[in-house]
Amino acid sequence: MVERGDSAPLLRWAQGPAVSPPQAPELQAGGRGWGSGGGGRPAAELPRRREPEELGASEVLLQPGRLELGDVEEDQVVAVFVVTFDPRSGNMVEWCLPQDIDLEGVEFKSMASGSHKIQSDFIYFRKGPFFGLACFANMPVESELERGARMKSVGILSPSYTLLYRYMHFLENQVRHQLETPGHYSHLAAFYEDKKGVLHASPGRGSSLPPVYWLPSIHRYMYPEMKITHPAGCMSQFIKFFGEQILILWKFALLRKRILIFSPPPVGVVCYRVYCCCCLANVSLPGIGGTVPESKPFFYVNVADIESLEVEVSYVACTTEKIFEEKRELYDVYVDNQNVKTHHDHLQPLLKINSADREKYQRLNEQRQMLLYSQEVEEEYNPCEEDLFVLRGRW
Repeated sequence: MVERGDSAPLLRWAQGPAVSPPQAPELQAGGRGWGSGGGGRPAAELPRRREPEELGASEVLLQPGRLELGDVEEDQVVAVFVVTFDPRSGNMVEWCLPQDIDLEGVEFKSMASGSHKIQSDFIYFRKGPFFGLACFANMPVESELERGARMKSVGILSPSYTLLYRYMHFLENQVRHQLETPGHYSHLAAFYEDKKGVLHASPGRGSSLPPVYWLPSIHRYMYPEMKITHPAGCMSQFIKFFGEQILILWKFALLRKRILIFSPPPVGVVCYRVYCCCCLANVSLPGIGGTVPESKPFFYVNVADIESLEVEVSYVACTTEKIFEEKRELYDVYVDNQNVKTHHDHLQPLLKINSADREKYQRLNEQRQMLLYSQEVEEEYNPCEEDLFVLRGRW
């Protein structure tokens, strides 16, 4: 079996069977649906849902879905933009639609600090209530005015990061186009007109999620965002990278601590680590799902985000700026490469790998091998690796 790397976008494909949302009356009032995106086409009518206690163990694990994920969320691109590096002025927004949207700070979020040292990258970030994806590219040019290099990023904003993966390839092509033929925005303008979304007021936004009984398999207790944004091979690479340290991260994620991951560019793969940390925590178990705050993925942050991070009680983010390590008031857990550390005395014991952790890690690897085997023989039930943490969380 050829193993997928974690350089794929969030997401080029969806693992596991397709899913079917229930009819609206079955949802609890005040809940929110698939991310922050708009509603999709009407769902197929489902038979009466049986509660978990009515189902046998095999039925709980093997309930199939019915609709494709694309039937759930519609396009909601609220902005498209081009950011450039000017040798005299620094990072700046070169062009955007709509022209009146607030993009303050996006010029730094979409072009990570230190990007001049690499040829290309992709960056997930957060801008107010929106999530962004930008593709960066660096092209050598014979121009003294540009100091031998032309650097640009092309990106979009959406209310939901679950939608962003759809446009990765388009953004990669467009940033190359902007480098080779600067100032030509017709393709981007046409894209915005085709994909722009209309935002509606959501009075229930921010409240707890309703029980996700309609998700297939073990995913019935996972946030829907976590199911459909999984990049190919992301969790597998995440586990390999951290090894036993993943148990430490899991504890901090379950405690909803402020986790900041440092890495030099490229930052795209590090954004996946942010996502995976949220996967470790965003498991809504019966009876406690509404009482635990959601683990927030901030993805890439820089010094311009310091003020907003100061008021957050729980988040997961990544940065390329080493100065954050000195600002201990902003985080509880600091991750540098595979080194996980905390400056809080009461959290120090959680940094130690004990025998129970090693046993869990061994059993996790055993189940991962079983998962890989089941995928190789193409069994009907092919869970993804987040499932293993859902199972662990129910111990």
